[in-house]
Amino acid sequence: MTGVPTTGVTASQGVGVIAFQGVLGAYSDLACRTAYPAMRTLPCESFETAMDAVRDGSAQLAMLPCENSLAGRVPDIHALLPGSGLFVVGEHFQRVEHCLLGVKGARIEALKRAHSHTVALGQVRKILRTLGLTPVVEADTAGSAQLVAQWGDPAEAAIASSLAAEIYGLEILRANVEDAAHNTTRFYVMSKKPATPDAGLPDLMTTFVFRVRNVPAALYKALGGFATNGVNMTKLESYMVNGEFTATQFLCDVDGHPEQPALRRALEELSFFSTEVRVLGVYPAAAFRRTQGQAE
Repeated sequence: MTGVPTTGVTASQGVGVIAFQGVLGAYSDLACRTAYPAMRTLPCESFETAMDAVRDGSAQLAMLPCENSLAGRVPDIHALLPGSGLFVVGEHFQRVEHCLLGVKGARIEALKRAHSHTVALGQVRKILRTLGLTPVVEADTAGSAQLVAQWGDPAEAAIASSLAAEIYGLEILRANVEDAAHNTTRFYVMSKKPATPDAGLPDLMTTFVFRVRNVPAALYKALGGFATNGVNMTKLESYMVNGEFTATQFLCDVDGHPEQPALRRALEELSFFSTEVRVLGVYPAAAFRRTQGQAE
């Protein structure tokens, strides 16, 4: 596959290995190959394993999903990032294009069951209903394709990527079977070392975490500096820390570089009302984000 890197680390810097969670042919694998076509992809059992691969040097980068336009955020990532010791060095948006896959020679009218991840099955309800297929939940999309290939049964189908069809020798019986055309997953690209883009460059993003003091209107006051300084906040997610209802941490994405005056002032004001502010990464915004903003 070919592609142009849309993240903060270029392919020339990243000729090596990029880790992802899942098996070969997963959408995370496709995202890696699209953003960094010169790198070898490394499948990992879990997000933690993918992060470990970067920490121990088995991989130079990790491609980790953080949110999907249909399913929302990926909960585990938000909890794992702050303590990972890794840095966000880029972002990538991957269009999710589900395909109906079958063994060689399979006919659509002979299919009886469709296997896939539960989220993927929820995104292809129309085709399942139209063809009268029984949905069967499996661990992941690419793994479903692998199972269908192993079974060799023309009555079994998988909902997975075109890459999975290529890897496991299946036929694409119907492409783009997803219910919503805007189905897109955003990924963080993680590295052991932070990226250091110049503060004068345009279209930069900053990802950071913070905790607010347990006092009335703390979050309102903490975020006020972003409004008064004209800093655009593109993401704000909250989650509990160590299972404590009174300890809430926030993960935030904003436009800009911490050394740019507006964001610097906003972060300074945030620190007055927070117990901790920690930057996880500064990186160029993906071309997808800029294009979407222009379209709006």
